[in-house]
Amino acid sequence: MRLSPRCYAVTGLAYSAPWYVNAGFIVGDHTTLILDTGGNAAAGATVHGYASSIRPSNTLRVLNLEKHFDHIGGNTVFRAHGIEIWGHPGTVRTADEFRSEIAEYNDAIPNPIRRDVGEAQAFFAGTQLTNPSRPISVDTEWDLGGVAVSILLTPGHTPTNLSVWVPSERVLYTADCLIRTYTPNLEAGGPEDWKQWLASLDRLEPLNACAIVTGHGHPTLDAGIPAIFSEVRRVLTEAIHCGAAPTLRHP
Repeated sequence: MRLSPRCYAVTGLAYSAPWYVNAGFIVGDHTTLILDTGGNAAAGATVHGYASSIRPSNTLRVLNLEKHFDHIGGNTVFRAHGIEIWGHPGTVRTADEFRSEIAEYNDAIPNPIRRDVGEAQAFFAGTQLTNPSRPISVDTEWDLGGVAVSILLTPGHTPTNLSVWVPSERVLYTADCLIRTYTPNLEAGGPEDWKQWLASLDRLEPLNACAIVTGHGHPTLDAGIPAIFSEVRRVLTEAIHCGAAPTLRHP
């Protein structure tokens, strides 16, 4: 999906039902910046194909916006092409964590026969744990050639969350700092993390974006943007008050 002359979203990348995940890319005159790579090698190949096709002569660079596997699983494709992968230092995951992710995915398969034969391996075929090797630990500006981007630390969903603002296009990429339609996943943190998350929202909303690519859900344009900020704030505020994520509360 083309959001502006230089900004694109890649939506609907598969992961555990009912969720799908988004990625995106920004096309400069000499560099194309790819934001997240989906959850497996197939998603990574999809993102790579789209990003390579717009300006084939460009250098590709990947930035992971958070640590969860649905955002970094496609890294394996880009590393195989020798493409630099950047991310928050805390994005680095372990082999044991990756094996646990595959097991959890397999456990979510409804049919017991399919679970027993380990059909999660089909989803993760060709996927190897590939961590970013270049760290982003402070707010950073990059010039992609004819377009500048601001990489902003926006912790809360996890301590590793980054957002990318493209001022000339008024396009914002947030990963799971913002979610549309789905209930935000607060289970990775606690009240202090959620307070940080609120502060990150307070930082992003005044940018006055005209398009936002959230981690999940359809990209949001113009008049729909205030509502997604409001909804995530509501969920966070209630969780802080109750001391528990909404998905973990019991009657």
